[in-house]
Amino acid sequence: MDNTSIITQVNRDEEPLNTFPTADSGTTTTNSKKPRRRNLLSSFFCCFGPTNRTPNTTVAPPEENGQKLHEPVQSAYTPNNNAGPNRYLLPQVRQEDVNKSCIVIDLDETLVHSSFKPISNPDFIVPVEIDGTVHQVYVLKRPHVDEFLQRMGELYECVLFTASLAKYADPVADLLDKWGVFRARLFRESCVFHRGNYIKDLSRLGRRLERIIIVDNSPASYIFHQDNAIPVSSWFDDMSDTELLDILPLLERLAQEDDIYRILRKENHNHIQA
Repeated sequence: MDNTSIITQVNRDEEPLNTFPTADSGTTTTNSKKPRRRNLLSSFFCCFGPTNRTPNTTVAPPEENGQKLHEPVQSAYTPNNNAGPNRYLLPQVRQEDVNKSCIVIDLDETLVHSSFKPISNPDFIVPVEIDGTVHQVYVLKRPHVDEFLQRMGELYECVLFTASLAKYADPVADLLDKWGVFRARLFRESCVFHRGNYIKDLSRLGRRLERIIIVDNSPASYIFHQDNAIPVSSWFDDMSDTELLDILPLLERLAQEDDIYRILRKENHNHIQA
């Protein structure tokens, strides 16, 4: 296995246009503002390039031979139901999180940026073994990530969900999450591989969809559940970035809601009108 198969990651200069069919028309949408093309290390890090986000439009999960590849969570799901241990990706809700919504947070280009190329000021250096050879991965933390994670841990049941492999992402999360904010960590094997992209299918988590939020820089990741998403821009090394702080007021408001769609769909509509 070479290092192009461990981490998936976008590149600021070379990012492909991905296309996705809409649920209604089967047509494709692309993002003309932020084209993305995968580089040599693109499959080592987090997620493939994004598409243009179409609010209030959800692409149905894939089907195979007339059967869905996974069983969606029923709206009546509660943490104390009798579902089998392998039915959902997440374990039973902890007692202290029972009344909290669930927030799913991406890793690469959302919370950190990682590179095999040495940099002068890394926050972490993570050794990753590939085919018997140890490679150093240099990791930069996005500005205000510590404050963001601590606040999310107070308000939500927090889940790290990345399309990277655990051999890279798990040690990064160990160093990043000093407070034990993440109740669970999900990696590439928990994604649905659909039309060339790793999709984070929120219906497989075992939580009520109307109480799940996903924060991610790649719209490809949440194409099945676009109305659950709070998009963020891809971050690389801009130390003046404030995006994690900027989304805190909305997340604090959503934490009080029993149905996040009521607010997020309105936010999406206002964004279109603007």
